[in-house]
This record gives sequence, structure tokens and C-alpha cells, in this order.
Amino acid sequence: MCCQTIDLMQRTRHITAGQKMNERWFQVCISLMNPHNYNGCTGDDHCRLKNANFELHENHISHETLGLSSHHLVVRRGKPFKLTLIFCSRMWNPHSEDLVLEVFLGGLSERIPVCFSRERSDSHWSAQIYPGDAQTQSVTVHLCSPVLSSVARYDLLAHIETAWNKRSYTLGSFVLLCNPWLKGDPVYMPLDVQIQEYVKSDFGLVYMGTHLNVCRRPWSFGQYEPGVLEACLKLLQLSPQHLKHKTKDYLRRADPVYLSRVVCAMVNCNDDMGVVDGRWDGCYSGGVRPTEWSSSADILHQWVSSNCFPVRYGQCWVFASVLCTVMRVLGIPSRVVTVFNAAHDTNKNVVIEEIYSTKGEKCEKLDLSKDSIWNFHVWVECWMKRPDLGPGFDGWQVVDPTPQEKSAGVFCCGPCPVIAIQRRCLSVPYDTSFVYASVDADVIRLIMRNGQVVGRTVDTKWVGQLIYTKSIGSDSPENLIWAYKSPQRWPSPSLEVSLQIERVPSLGEDICVCVTVTNRASCRRVVVEHLNAQLKEYYSSPQKTFWKARRQLLLQPGEVVTLHHAISPSDYESILAGEDIVNVAVVIKDVKTKERVLAMEEFSISSPQITIEVRVQGGDIAQIKKEYTVQVSFTNTFTKALSAALLTVEGSGLLQGKHQARMVLLRPGQTIEKKVSIMAASPGTKLLMASISHSNSPSILTRSFHRVSRSLWDEPETSSSMLDLANHISEVKSRLCTRNSF
Repeated sequence: MCCQTIDLMQRTRHITAGQKMNERWFQVCISLMNPHNYNGCTGDDHCRLKNANFELHENHISHETLGLSSHHLVVRRGKPFKLTLIFCSRMWNPHSEDLVLEVFLGGLSERIPVCFSRERSDSHWSAQIYPGDAQTQSVTVHLCSPVLSSVARYDLLAHIETAWNKRSYTLGSFVLLCNPWLKGDPVYMPLDVQIQEYVKSDFGLVYMGTHLNVCRRPWSFGQYEPGVLEACLKLLQLSPQHLKHKTKDYLRRADPVYLSRVVCAMVNCNDDMGVVDGRWDGCYSGGVRPTEWSSSADILHQWVSSNCFPVRYGQCWVFASVLCTVMRVLGIPSRVVTVFNAAHDTNKNVVIEEIYSTKGEKCEKLDLSKDSIWNFHVWVECWMKRPDLGPGFDGWQVVDPTPQEKSAGVFCCGPCPVIAIQRRCLSVPYDTSFVYASVDADVIRLIMRNGQVVGRTVDTKWVGQLIYTKSIGSDSPENLIWAYKSPQRWPSPSLEVSLQIERVPSLGEDICVCVTVTNRASCRRVVVEHLNAQLKEYYSSPQKTFWKARRQLLLQPGEVVTLHHAISPSDYESILAGEDIVNVAVVIKDVKTKERVLAMEEFSISSPQITIEVRVQGGDIAQIKKEYTVQVSFTNTFTKALSAALLTVEGSGLLQGKHQARMVLLRPGQTIEKKVSIMAASPGTKLLMASISHSNSPSILTRSFHRVSRSLWDEPETSSSMLDLANHISEVKSRLCTRNSF
């Protein structure tokens, strides 16, 4: 950012923003240039600017933007920020000279006369001098944008005008963001604790696994990492909307609804030069496994440094976390939300069909719909008003960047009001029917034999069993289920079966299954139980069966029978890794009537933990650019040895590359260790990640995280805000060309 007076020819080209320059005006500009005036401060009586001070540190504290950028002034719309203008020999004379600031956004501009009034307009820019802010050779101007200004990087110029001449100076640029602290802003949030969590916090938790065994994964949103703000602005500049019609895009960027749709589509790369490339087939050559990511900043840095080539690879939580980072940077309150048992309704009938065999084995649907249910799916909620819909739909909006289905021809989803999902207003924009099905679709499970349907179960409770987000100021989850759903009551069938996992198993323990069968009929029944266990990924159908059981029993009228089963470690250890999910299903068949009912459950198995100990002398607060020792260890708690055990430690912003320790054979009870030194080069939250793998399994056995934080407020910004004016001055004796206005 450099403050300078500007060459008139360059200035004329700038302000016309692509309009054809008038040939005669160009000739006048050339004839009026005088080399004597190119020496900055001269001895004549003209008022000239010498320096401009953007008051970076003070403005950043006042606007809650400290740490977002060391290159730009970053302020929030609708709130005044300070700019000190320092003159050469004398102060500007308001009686004979006009001091005018001018903001530019692409081909749009607005002139702002500097005045001594404290009155501001909500619809126009203002530039005011408060009492006591005018000195003999300097003046402090309080510049304020309208509350509905566009989110972007603006250029700022100053003009000193008399009846006979005009001097123009480039002062530099600044970035304008949404303002959740300001009532008039559509993203206004009433409680400061909410803003701290959903805008300012650079750390979050992503909930994964299954509804029976929820695991949490730390994530560094990284909005205070160097270059992240600039990456977010670049994302907006590369959107198809901006490339197609820059002026229209700039004007619409005042609306968070529009911004959320643009950013949502740009986080995936399916239609544009987006950030993340998704992959779900298990083949990640040429990229990074989605489970290896833990920082949005790493992804955004790679995207920018690769000339905006899509970063490989991501899945739902990666897309959502990157989107959350961008929205928080832009000033829109956002949070990452996980839906457990999330439906993907491809045919838009709000019903998901699943096929099971008579033995309880889940089958491929062949030529039926491509509907599916993911054990978990992660999206983002953004807080904003919906003036396009009315006040009844203000508040949290679902925005889902994972490329599943197209919305208006583009792979994005939302913003969809959460309250519209609860009220079942499925026609409300955007994509409410699809999001509603994700959390509340009915599941029809068909039991088939030889191509014929021999049993049918309707499950109205399976989809959206938990909807989790990180609680405010806490690492515990908040369940949002009743924000999305209304309580309902359903009649019970005459033959019922339920299935429960008695406790969440850890690797090396029995999987204990409890099946409860209820006969609500007034007669006896002879039934057969078929129990089946399969391995699966969180987003896919189960693979082949690795365990099954069968038994017959007699049920008296009204009787409830509980059956207990145990799947031993020897049945699953050779095929199961720490991130795998197990599908267990039971089919109960009435031998006489052939009636069949089904129940199922999906869960993940807890993994052993890796110990990460950060040794900080003199307390727990880490300091920037200071080295700390980290001891990482893993103890084999299994009953068998692990061959070719590999312990890997890594951490963006803390370590260079990966640090590893190896053991040919890690026997039961033995420990593998690695000591590393870490150093944080920038403020904000960093994550240290450790993982353990071995040759017995192709997947990582387990991974652990450790959060390393440092306050943003410990040291003032070192970036200079005093900017020297360059020497070039241009004087004109007529008005400049007309421009487009905001």
C-alpha cells in the first residue's frame, strides 16, 4: 500500500474504468503538466499533501480486525475509521479549497466531501472532521461507509480543489467487511459471546463418526494466518459472477445471501476455479487424503500458490471448514454443523430406499434410486437476515459447499433457512427440499428375496438422529436437532424389533449387540432371527459380511425378548481400522405369516489414543518465535504385536514437513516415541497432529491432535501505517471525467 500523488494520464485511465477516453480531454491533460510541480512539497502557496496515516493498529482494534492482514487496512462497514492527512507547508483552507476523498471499486466510484459536521447518511459515504482533529499541518478524517456497502478491497484517493486547479493523490487501499456488531447490518448478531465464537474464533471442532460413537476432530480455521484474507478476496475476484460482469458482482456483494452462494460454489471446483477438489473413491494419488487436513489456511495457501489450481482432495468436513473460514473472514457469523445419518435424496421425494436380504445383509440397490444415507455429513450455518423472504426466515441458514446436487445449474446449496426446514416450508429458497430430506427423510427398508419384496419397514427416526455443532466457549457439542425438527408421534406395528450396541467398543474389545423383539399380537409367534455385520465407509453402502448369526425363538402374546450377541476381536481385527464403520442389521421373520421386520445400527470403533505433551516452561502460554519441546508417544494396548509401526508428527505453522519414528515390531505393552521441537511463526491457533500406522492394516490406526494457541493481542502490529507521498503532482483547470457511482 503506497500513498502517492498520481500522474494525470494514469489517473484519467483509472477513473474512466474502461470507458473510451475523450481525445480532446487527453490533449488538455498533457498540456497542463508542469515538471516543476513533480517535486512534492514546494515553496508555493498551494496546499499539498505530504503523508497519509491509515492508523492501522488503532483502526484494527476499533473494528475488531486485528491480525487479519499486515498489508491492508481492514475495516467494517457502517463504522467510521480514522485517516490522518499531513500537509507540506500549510493546512488545507476549507474557505477557499475543497478537500474531497474518493473511493473506487472497479468501475464504480463515489466522491466524499470532507466536512466538519457529525451527521452521517446511512445510504452514502461520509468524511468528517471532529472537534480537535484539525492541527496546523494535519487533519484527522473519520471516513464511514454505508452499512450496506459491498465487501471488497477499495482504492482511496484525495483531491484538493480550488476554482482553478485540482490536485489528486492516491492514498492507498483498504478492505471493507461485514459488521456483525452493527444493528443495521444484515449479519448483525446481538450477543458478543456469539460473535466471539462464530466470527473471531480461529479454532473449531468437527464432529464425525456415528451417532452412537461421536468423535470430534479439531480444525484450525486460520483466518489470522498471513495471506488468508487475501486468498478470500481472490476467491471473490475469480468467481464466475465477477468474471462475467464485474460491476454487477461488486454491487451485489453488499448482500450476504448473494455472498454465501458465490463463496459456496467457489469452495468446490466443479464449476469454476474453486478451491477444493472432492474425492470419495478411496484413491488419493496426486493429492492428500481428506483425513490429513486440519487447517483451512493450509488449503487456501496451496490454492493461491498453485495459481488457483484445485487442492486435492476434500470431503464434506473439508469443504465445510474452508467455507466457514471464508465466511468468518468476510464478517458473516458461521459455524460448522454435523448431521448424523444424513440423507442424500437424489429423486426429490423426501424418501430414502434401502434393500436388505432375508439374512439381514444390506445390498446394492441395482436399478433403484441412487439415494443414500451418510453416517455423517458436514455443512455450515451462516447467520443473516433474509429480506428476500421476510423476517420469519431470518437467522441461521444452511450453506453446503459439498458438490452433491446442482442449485440453479451450479454445485452449491443454500442459503436455506433452518426455520423453513423445521416448518417444512419446502418451496422456500434455496434448496430447502433437499436440506429437509437430509435431516428428516423417511427411510423405507425393503427385505427382498429372489427379486421380490417380502418385507417392508418404514423408519421415520433414523435420518438426522443428532445434529451437532461446537458449543459457545466450550469444546462440548450442542445438539441442534429441535431447531431442524418438530416432535412427532407414530403408531407401533404388531411385531417390533430394535437393535442396540451395548457400549461403544474399542479396538481389541468385543462388539456387544442387544436385540429386543416385541410381540404386540394376541397370539403366539415362532420367529427366526438373522443377524449380520458388515464393514463400510461413512458415505457408502456396506461391503461384504464379516460376521453373522441365526436363531429361532418362540414369542408369547405381548412378550418382550432380549437377545445378546458378542462379536469377538478375532472376527474383525484383520479388516477393521480406526476410521471404519460397522453396519449391524437384524431381520426377524414370522415363520407362519412370513412377516419380516428389520432394525439396524451403525457405529465406529474407538481407537487407542496417542499422547502429545507440549513442554512449556513458566506456564501454558506459548510465545511467538520461541522453541518448545513436544513429546509424542503411543503404547500398544492390543494383544498382538504391530509390524512396521510408524509414528508420524506434523503441524502446519509449527513444524517443517513430517517427523517420524519407526519400529520393526511394536509388541503388546511397548511404546513408540518421537520428540520434536515446535515454533509458531505467526499468531492464532495451530494444530499438532500425530498418527500411527502399521503394515497389518492399509489405513491409519489412529490419530490425535493437540491445540497450540497464542493470543492475538500480545504485540501491536509492526506494519507501518505512515505512508510517504510520491513526487508526481498534476494540476488541471477543469473537472475530471464523469464516473459510475455506487
